[in-house]
Amino acid sequence: HVQLVESGGGSVQAGGSLRLACEASGNTYCMMWFRQAPGKERTGVAGIYSSGETYYLDSVKGRFAVSQDNAKNTLYLRMNNLTAEDTAMYYCATGRYCQLSNLANVDSWGQGTQVTVS
Repeated sequence: HVQLVESGGGSVQAGGSLRLACEASGNTYCMMWFRQAPGKERTGVAGIYSSGETYYLDSVKGRFAVSQDNAKNTLYLRMNNLTAEDTAMYYCATGRYCQLSNLANVDSWGQGTQVTVS
């Protein structure tokens, strides 16, 4: 079990950018970002292994970039060219694998940070 704390959410206009951060209390195999809008399912958007290998949801590929600072146990998500469809609560998560479509793989969840695009 790892404690996760997200930050960096906020309100931006369409086409704008935002950078999220997630501080973890310890090391893990894969760190991921999920998002969920009200009344919709939670969906994985990006993940990164400790090795640096990354995975993305197709709809964010080329716009979002996930990275990590291993020394600080911190995960980042740079989001560019945001659209209204990106509006959601964004959650940091850890898991054994970078499986963006498998919620059962998640070991720990952050509290979430809201991203609103208008």
